[in-house]
Formats: sequence, C-alpha cells, structure tokens
Amino acid sequence: MRVALLDGAKTVGAKILVSGGGRCNVTHEVLSHTDYFGNRRIIKHVLAAFSVEQTVKWFASLGVALKRQETGKLFPVTDKARTVLTALVDRCHDLGVVVCPDHRVTDITPSTGSEGGFVIHHIHGVLRAKTVILATGGRSIPKSGSDGFGYELARRLGHQVTATVPALVPLVLDEQMFHKTLSGLSQEVELTTRVSGKEVDRRTGSLLWTHFGVSGPVVMDASRFWSLGHEQGKTVEVYGNLLPGQTQEQAKVWLMEQATENPRRSLLKTWAQQIPERCAEALCSYVGCDPKTAIAQLPRKDRDRLLAALTKLNFPVSRDRGWNYAEVTAGGVPLEEVNFRTMESKLVPDLYLIGEILDCDGRIGGFNFQWAWTTGFLAGQAATASVCGDEGSLR
Repeated sequence: MRVALLDGAKTVGAKILVSGGGRCNVTHEVLSHTDYFGNRRIIKHVLAAFSVEQTVKWFASLGVALKRQETGKLFPVTDKARTVLTALVDRCHDLGVVVCPDHRVTDITPSTGSEGGFVIHHIHGVLRAKTVILATGGRSIPKSGSDGFGYELARRLGHQVTATVPALVPLVLDEQMFHKTLSGLSQEVELTTRVSGKEVDRRTGSLLWTHFGVSGPVVMDASRFWSLGHEQGKTVEVYGNLLPGQTQEQAKVWLMEQATENPRRSLLKTWAQQIPERCAEALCSYVGCDPKTAIAQLPRKDRDRLLAALTKLNFPVSRDRGWNYAEVTAGGVPLEEVNFRTMESKLVPDLYLIGEILDCDGRIGGFNFQWAWTTGFLAGQAATASVCGDEGSLR
C-alpha cells in the first residue's frame, strides 16, 4: 500500500504551528460531545472511537510528552508547536508516506475504469488512488491553505455543504464603544447572545478588551452564534454581565449597603471592588456618571442606568474579525452524509471526510484538534482495511 499526502501549501502543518499561540493545544483532559456544535448524537459516537487517553498515548509513542494546564488544556512539554509537527512528519517518513507540499488539488473525479478509485488532479499532474481522504480543513486561516476549496471538491462529489462562517473568532465593536481605552485588560464576564430575540447561548469566562473590540475565551466560544445569525440575516444581540452570577437587583442591594457603610466613597472606588478599576471608570463615563461622585449622592436615575450597564451591557458588534483570525469554521459537510464508524461518505464509496471539512466545531481548548485526531484515526483504519483487507493494520 502506498500513501500520499497532497498539500496545497508550500510547507505542511502551518495551522499546527500557529495554534495555541505557537504552543499547540493538542487536546483537552476532559472532553464530551457537549463541547461541540453539530449533530451531537453522531459526534458522541465518533468521539468514543478514539479517546483523550488514546491521544495522549499516541503522542507519547511519537516522542511527544504532554502536560496539563489548570484549565485542562494539554500542551507538549516543550511548549512548542514545532515539536508536534516534527513528530507527525517524522512518523509519516518512517512509514513511507509520500509527503507532497505545493501540490494543490484542483479536482477529484471517480475513476470510470473497472478497478474503481479516483483520479486526483493537482497543479503538477494527475494521481490515481483507490481511496481518498479529504482533510482539507475549512475556511479559517486561508493563508495556511484551508481557503474553503475542500467544500467545492465535496460538492462536486455530490455532498451538501451547510453555510460556513468564522468561529472561535474575535468580535469587532462599533467605534463609539469604549473598548480602545481598555485594550489589553481581561476580566470575567457572563456573555449572552440572542438571535431574533431568542437566547441561543449564555456562558461565563474571560473576556479580553482589544483595540478593535473584544476577544478572549468567552467571546471566541460565543462568536459562532453571532456569525451564524448575521449570515442568516437575523438580528443578533450580545450582552455582557460584568458581575457574573449577580442580577441587577442583587447588585443594587450591594450598592445600597456600600452607600450606607461608606457614603463618601466614590463610584470608581466602590465598583473597583468588583470589576477592574479601568473598566469601572470607562463604564461610568459611558453611561454619563462622574466616576468621582460619592455613592451616597448618586441620583436614582444614574444609579439605575449604571446598574443596567453593569449587568446587561450591550456589545455593539459590527462584524466578526474574519477568516484570517478565525480558529475554526462553523458549518460544512453534514455529519449525516458520512458513516460515523468509518468517516466514509455515504454517497461515494472509498471517499472519507475528516476534521474541519465536516459540520462540527468545538469550543476553544483543544477540542477541534481532538476531533481531527479522532476522525483521522477512524478514516485511516477504514481506508487501510478497504485497500488491504486487513482491519486494524494502521496505527
């Protein structure tokens, strides 16, 4: 059996090198189908085939030891993504896999001959293959090679492709917002996304203020809902509770207690007990309250306006930051169109689809890499069995 890897980029593994801030978040210690979006029934079956424990052992067999962060993320102990890429490429070479960078595929057609298989057209010529595994990625970080053409290949072979939008992507805010003054500041918030008036997502986590808007894990995870709703032409609203776990009424009670105990303390110093001082100052100015005002002298209308902003701050999102900054693609080939036991296409025999090209996207934290390892394992096993008739020969 001969295995060839055709990569459209001039060097392989560009996405691995930029992932996790150049450290490569390989997987997550605790993983569930609820960490993903898509057909979760199918996702659950797929994930069961290759566990996190198997992933850790697999990387250990490649000479890559992993370490756990407090968040549960697993990274190579070297803290270098290059370690992961080198191990994978070296393993390919050890197994005799022919790695062909700068071989962009332009078309794949089922062979008309009696032997079956496929004719793969690439920029340097033609390759014939008994089986094909589509591992083209989605549309995120197109300079790495995943510019969405894999979806076109899937369509030509008869597959559907659902709407694709950036996910795990920062959000750009309207210029009138105060984000620029807080650039670089992170804080814990509860973020709620509503589409056409209906709440579709609520989550708590770290938000990072930036010069263009907001980022950080909680924003990245929620971004898919804004992007999808916007793509569908619906009204999307994003609100932040800067006092996670507190209602407006609870915040009011706390403020009244503070006014009784420390009537001369300024608004700024009072709220700096619960949120970063820079944020408290910006928020006070944003709603028209003087941060230096003593809390006992704060008019009721100003107090209510400030409390509303603290517990339900409207984030005026103008757009997501686009494919160049998205870590993954939401949407793709429906999972219903593949056999979840093998990742083989239900429409085209001996065609396998894996990773980001499928309609499945996970939250931030190594979940999308685990999806790649798992679907790749299933397809590799099945394709090997199809070609060699020796199930389990690929490890």
